[in-house]
Amino acid sequence: MKSSLLNRMRRQAVVALCCLGFLHGGVAAWAADPFPSKPISLVLPFPPGGSVDPVFRSLAEAASRELGQPVVLMHRPGAGGIMGTASVGAMNEADGYTLAVMHNSVIRAPLVQKVNFDPLRDFTYIAGLFGLSTGVSVAMDAPWKNLGEVLADAKKQPGMLSWGNVGAISINRIYAERLGKLAGTSFNMVPFKGGSEAFTTLIGRHLDVYGDPGFGAQVQGGKVRLLATFTAERLKRYPHVPTVKELGYDLVIESPMGLVTPKNLDPKIAARLVSALADSRTKCNKDELVIGG
Repeated sequence: MKSSLLNRMRRQAVVALCCLGFLHGGVAAWAADPFPSKPISLVLPFPPGGSVDPVFRSLAEAASRELGQPVVLMHRPGAGGIMGTASVGAMNEADGYTLAVMHNSVIRAPLVQKVNFDPLRDFTYIAGLFGLSTGVSVAMDAPWKNLGEVLADAKKQPGMLSWGNVGAISINRIYAERLGKLAGTSFNMVPFKGGSEAFTTLIGRHLDVYGDPGFGAQVQGGKVRLLATFTAERLKRYPHVPTVKELGYDLVIESPMGLVTPKNLDPKIAARLVSALADSRTKCNKDELVIGG
């Protein structure tokens, strides 16, 4: 029953997050509409300095030019990236001046804990933006050259190797647990508030493995080694890095990310936002829209 509900919610959320541009055709008639007449807040439910900051900063700057008003990033971290988005869902009505990032942890939260919001009823889904690529990373000077070596060491000492992720109920944490179980071992799971903190700990060798998105800059900077990804196919930027699935573990993480407002947003305002975001996406550096890839 729980699995069926999860699949239903995931399908609905993916459809909603992939709706970018569905209202684009109806925008022309509203070119003279006064919206927006003041700055718009974009709530990021993660700490400052995270891997998605540059992406949303670029998107906000481009959208600001399209809308004629500033789009201001507001960091509201907490509860594994759930609190900030949930706070927007708690607003009674939408006026278009508050947006929030929606991601899979928010959608999944009602299935694993008691929450005061419904991800299907308390939001207006505005735009699907991109999907996050989850990877398995270690410090560049760590002894493991591939995922097989990590799992082999973990089997020798179950529960001793530390595996970091952002959020105790994140999909990345759940799949790391599943990977350990399939490999016949377990890890010491360490939750972090954000990727910046986690990578600092990993590079300093106070954390053995990190299994989350946001590894791109660290890998390209030569600070960490990417051992595998939880993607369906190998990432084009890292063709030498295998997927977890091709290594024999049927685990693929789909992490759509998009933007929402509180419920009951006026369709005219939604159309204006969709149009601005669609134009903004084309003006952003496409490389910035591939997190970890």
